[in-house]
Amino acid sequence: MPVIEEIRERLETAFAPEQLEVVNESDRHRGHAGDDGSGESHFRVTIRAAQLGPMSRLERHRAIHAALGRDLVGRIHALALSAEG
Repeated sequence: MPVIEEIRERLETAFAPEQLEVVNESDRHRGHAGDDGSGESHFRVTIRAAQLGPMSRLERHRAIHAALGRDLVGRIHALALSAEG
C-alpha cells in the first residue's frame, strides 16, 4: 500500500476527521537530504477533528504521530502537520 494511503487510513481510523488532506510533496524534494528515491519521503497533512480540539499544538502532533505508529513515521523523512480541533 502506498504511504499516502497508509497515512490517510490510519488518521481516518484514529480521529474520524471532518477534514483530512494528505499531500505527497516528495517530488519537490528530489535530490535533497532525505530523498531516498522512493517518491514517498515528504508529506503534508492538514487535519481537523473534534478529538484534537482540547489539545495543545504539541499534544496534537504527538497524537497524530502515535496514530500513524512508529513503523510508518520511521519510513517518512518529513511530515508537515497542520492540525485543529
